[in-house]
Amino acid sequence: MTANKRALITGITGQDGSYLADFLLQKEYEVFGLVRRSSTINFSRIEHIQDRVTLISGDMLDEMSLVQALSQCQPQEVYNLAAQSFVPASWAQPVFTGEATALGVTRILNAIRTVNPAIRFYQASSSEMFGKVREVPQTEQTPFYPRSPYGVAKVYGHWITVNYRESYGLHASSGILFNHESPRRGLEFVTRKVTHAVAQIKLGMANEVRLGNLDSHRDWGYAPDYVRAMWLMLQQDKPDDYVVSTGETHAVQELCEVAFEYVGLNWRDYVKQDPRFMRPADVDLLVGNPAKVHAKLGWEPEVTFKELVQIMVDADLKLLRDGKKAR
Repeated sequence: MTANKRALITGITGQDGSYLADFLLQKEYEVFGLVRRSSTINFSRIEHIQDRVTLISGDMLDEMSLVQALSQCQPQEVYNLAAQSFVPASWAQPVFTGEATALGVTRILNAIRTVNPAIRFYQASSSEMFGKVREVPQTEQTPFYPRSPYGVAKVYGHWITVNYRESYGLHASSGILFNHESPRRGLEFVTRKVTHAVAQIKLGMANEVRLGNLDSHRDWGYAPDYVRAMWLMLQQDKPDDYVVSTGETHAVQELCEVAFEYVGLNWRDYVKQDPRFMRPADVDLLVGNPAKVHAKLGWEPEVTFKELVQIMVDADLKLLRDGKKAR
């Protein structure tokens, strides 16, 4: 019985944080979310549950604020989803990305040690850590070779989690999550950029979409499936690291094909390649081997790639027809 369990989610206003909050509320958790005091904060993803979660002020750059947040809510579980999470932005803000995405993990682990070392901790690791991949598919044992400041910062966050687990006996697990998308994805991400553009073009509000590398391959899943894996990790007797993925890979071009075909259009008529959207060092082929998460946690994705794209196109069509602005 999980009633009365308390969880703190950093990054609750993001895609994963909002779906995780939905999931934990269904499990009858008391849910707390860490939010920065900021004039730009966007609560749109948690509007529907804002009266059911408790928001606490704190900052991943300020360890004392994390100690205070943990002392205030006394959680049994902490899910660290806060990060500067947009890969291209990490090139423009490499130092901030390191502070938030890398050192922020150390700060919250230290805060857990200070307040209550029995707290179970989840770290959001990333397939971007594999970068220039050493083997295909990637497993928990595949060496990391990050290709962006974001990927480098995530490698630090991953290894400091392992280090604190082994050094201090914390129940600290990392989920090496491959790309996972949803209608709550930001417009800056290629999947949402494509599905939103498809909806605009179908409704006569745009006539093209400009993209970077169409040959990039990714292992794309559905975000609500992936937050379930996060929760499962913290229910285990022993902490561990898990690759969470579909085990399938799809090119950006295929994403375009599926999305445009769904609304009866040919992607070739509307997609334009633009060098402005090419990364300085791109990641060509990411595909995970989810054998361990299947075997140890019994986790399986429920939504296929095609279904995911269609869910996102439908959501963007509804958004635009309702006259709402995409966020």
